[in-house]
Order: sequence, then structure tokens, then C-alpha cells
Amino acid sequence: MALSATVHTFTVQVADVDRGVYADLSLRLARHPSETAEFMVTRLLAYCLEYRDGIAFSDGGVSSTDEPAVLVRDSTGRITGWIEVGAPDAERVHRGSKLAEYTAIYTHRDPAKVLAQLTGKRIHRAEDIPLFGFDREMVAAAAAAIDRRNTATLSVTERQVFLEFNGANLTTPVLEFRLG
Repeated sequence: MALSATVHTFTVQVADVDRGVYADLSLRLARHPSETAEFMVTRLLAYCLEYRDGIAFSDGGVSSTDEPAVLVRDSTGRITGWIEVGAPDAERVHRGSKLAEYTAIYTHRDPAKVLAQLTGKRIHRAEDIPLFGFDREMVAAAAAAIDRRNTATLSVTERQVFLEFNGANLTTPVLEFRLG
């Protein structure tokens, strides 16, 4: 018998001073049985740090082979943002970069290993694609605090994330690398 996804709800107040984005979000994330808690936290962080009109979690989530973890669409439905999470393969990043005007990767893994996996591979506009990483201990602490219903306040100042997550106060720099 196949296991079904577990739905988690998140109420998040976002104050991204760096981008001038302030929002109160009510989100539902379906966690696939094969998805780690760290991956889900990174999906949530990517969504909040990329938040803009038209953003959404992809329908297939972690199990989707045709879409990234997070998509941004314009009012016509055209994909304008392709945001991968984890350690995507080069073919997915290449396809996303050709399809969308903006592509990014957020990882909870060792960024050097993710970069090494993508280096030398054919990726459209690789030099324009940022790879963002977080402190792995912070992501693990947030993952340990996940419940079915979650509340968070996320503030970003000078690429430093301050996260109050279900009563835990966490912080991490947003480390940025380039594929090309």
C-alpha cells in the first residue's frame, strides 16, 4: 500500500528588508513520504525568500519530474521563475533556465557538493543561476521543530535570515554561489 503525503500548514510573517517584501502567508505544504524534513524546510525558505506575485509550490512537489519545487507564473500562466530545491540534476536546471527568465537553486546540502555535481554540465545561462545555501544546523533545528500546524516569523536583513519557528529562534546567513 502506497503511503500518502502529510499536509503541513504554515502561517508565516515575512519581512524581507533586503527586497522590501512584507507579507502574511498561509501555506499548505504536502510532504511526500520520500521527502526529508530538511528538504521541506528548504522549500519553505525558498518560497519565502522568493515571494512575489504568481509564486506557488509545484503540484507534484518533490515527486514531480516536470516541475521544480517552486514556480512563479505571470498573469498569462507563463513560467517566469524556476526555483529548484536540494541537489537537482543538470538537465532539470538547464530545462528550467531555458523555460523561465529567472532560475535559482536553494539547498540544505553542502553547496560545494551541489556545485561539483553541476560543474562542467550543459546548463543554459549557468553564469546567471544563483545557488543559495543555509547553515545546515539551522535547517536541522527547524526540521526538528516541524509540526502539522506551524507558525513562523521570517526576517531578512543584509542576507541574514532570522527565523522564529514554532517557538525556536534560529538564524542563518544566505550563502550565494554561482554555477558559472
